[in-house]
Amino acid sequence: MKTENTVWHNQHVSKAQRAELKQQKACLLWYTGLSGSGKSTIANAVDALLFANQHHSYLLDGDNVRHGLNGDLGFSDQDRVENIRRISEVAQLFVDAGLIVSTAFISPFRQDRALAASKLSAGEFIEVFIDTPIEVCEQRDPKGLYKKARAGEIKDFTGIDSSYEAPENPQIQIKTADQSIEQCAQQVVDYLIEHGIIAAKKL
Repeated sequence: MKTENTVWHNQHVSKAQRAELKQQKACLLWYTGLSGSGKSTIANAVDALLFANQHHSYLLDGDNVRHGLNGDLGFSDQDRVENIRRISEVAQLFVDAGLIVSTAFISPFRQDRALAASKLSAGEFIEVFIDTPIEVCEQRDPKGLYKKARAGEIKDFTGIDSSYEAPENPQIQIKTADQSIEQCAQQVVDYLIEHGIIAAKKL
């Protein structure tokens, strides 16, 4: 809870200066999609490409964050909202450090993704919709979660008994059912090059 004694402390080094030192523009790649759509897989592939070409990036994965920072949260709608609120704040700090930061979360509600976008400057929030049909996600079911949800063993599961609000105008839309992981990752990298966030190298 904020108090009247909490005052914002301005820093001498700016976000632009930090990004310039890294020879890139800071941004947030916000991967959203159903469980099993390929968010983490593609985000990791993009992160590897960026690292290989000496760009400064970091990936905040939904499952990993729930092991620590958000370990006290469940999967009710209320907890999902708080989950995204917290990660939005953390991602903002990473962007302020001049990084290309990725978040791989289902983040099912448009309002919450809009909140994350509102914390950043124009052009810094890049919504990446991993557009994979639920039928394909269920076929993959890498964690066996859809099977458990269909059996009633998991409640509030997105796409089954909890809603997913697909992005209406994402900056990047990736159809994983039609492309390889490498093609999907390159689509994201091409966007970053096209919009001047990174320079074209040997990606």
